[in-house]
Amino acid sequence: MLAGHFTTALIAKQKFPKGAFLYFLIISQLQDLLWFTFHYLGLEVTAPSDAFDATLSNMAVDMLYSHDLAPLLFWLAIAFVIGKLLFKSTQIGLVSMALVLVHFVLDFFSGHMHHLFGAGTMDAGLGLYASNVYLAIFIEVIFIIVSLWYFFRGEAKKEIIRTTKNKIAIISVFAYGIVFMTLIATHSFRDILGIPEFDLGFNTNMPTLIFTYGAMLYCLNSFVPKYKVK
Repeated sequence: MLAGHFTTALIAKQKFPKGAFLYFLIISQLQDLLWFTFHYLGLEVTAPSDAFDATLSNMAVDMLYSHDLAPLLFWLAIAFVIGKLLFKSTQIGLVSMALVLVHFVLDFFSGHMHHLFGAGTMDAGLGLYASNVYLAIFIEVIFIIVSLWYFFRGEAKKEIIRTTKNKIAIISVFAYGIVFMTLIATHSFRDILGIPEFDLGFNTNMPTLIFTYGAMLYCLNSFVPKYKVK
């Protein structure tokens, strides 16, 4: 799951306003940020290397340290400590743990295959990106719709006012994520656009993913805090 994880940050900020929204955005994507880091450390190398050849269904990576179930216990503890120390709040520490745990649960149903600890151990996911990528995207769409409905409904109860333009901007961020995923579900940009083979030395898959995550994070952090209270 890509865009769907960010919706959990919106709900966390709404329910626990003491925490910073940017922090919730980052912690909701902790495992994926670790994946990007471990990729460059050579621990979770992601293929294909060329962004123009990549699709959701052909992307291959053993997320041993960032996403597997056994390391999850360590990341849960780290999330708790970070949240508690940054905000001097046990509650925010627990919310941080919840966001990391929910990330794992969402990936179980809509994401790459994860395991107990390594590819040779017990499966800890459905692996729908490889087996039925469009079902995975459909699950994410439903989750996003329900989460945004719950978020905006909660704001209405708190008499929070947003302009129509602001609501459209927030929804558009998630729509962008879904469109991006759908476009590369089973066909690469090289197939879609007829891009010839070439190597500029920087058209690798990981920077493209990092840019997508970064753009969504930046936009949400810009749009979501813009509201008024009656």
